[in-house]
Amino acid sequence: MLVLLAGIFVVHIATVIMLFVSTIANVWMVGRSSLGNVSWGLWMYCNNTCEPLTLSGDNEPSLKAAQAFMILSIIFSVIALVTFIVQLFTLEKGKRFYITGAITLVCWLCILIGVSIYTARFTDSQSVSQITLISSHHGYSFILAWICFCFSFIIGILYLVLRKK
Repeated sequence: MLVLLAGIFVVHIATVIMLFVSTIANVWMVGRSSLGNVSWGLWMYCNNTCEPLTLSGDNEPSLKAAQAFMILSIIFSVIALVTFIVQLFTLEKGKRFYITGAITLVCWLCILIGVSIYTARFTDSQSVSQITLISSHHGYSFILAWICFCFSFIIGILYLVLRKK
């Protein structure tokens, strides 16, 4: 049981770190343009230097929503980690980690919404006005966000069924 708790704790810490990296790094999409390699994410457009992301059309509210939900997912993931530590030392034997599981599943939902908005609106080059691309593909930040989505769901379910022994 102690090994399971330690494993969940380590995966939860890894998820928090990956969420930070995924949200901060501007490598959600990577492409090749006539100027060289480019990348962009939630915040910046990077060629040789980085500059704020400017959008074409009515994509600004969608980007703000994706940014907000990714930040909320980090906040809820950290809160769930702190809640788990608190419950680990204060919860009576035989009780379940319901609060931690619920907060983790809220984090999972925020990741789902944020990454889904980004996937629907920003994976084509027409949504970002600075870029005239030859080719593009998803970057590591985008992939990390989806990995965090999977880990958050698994951890949330494990917290709900886990009993303190």
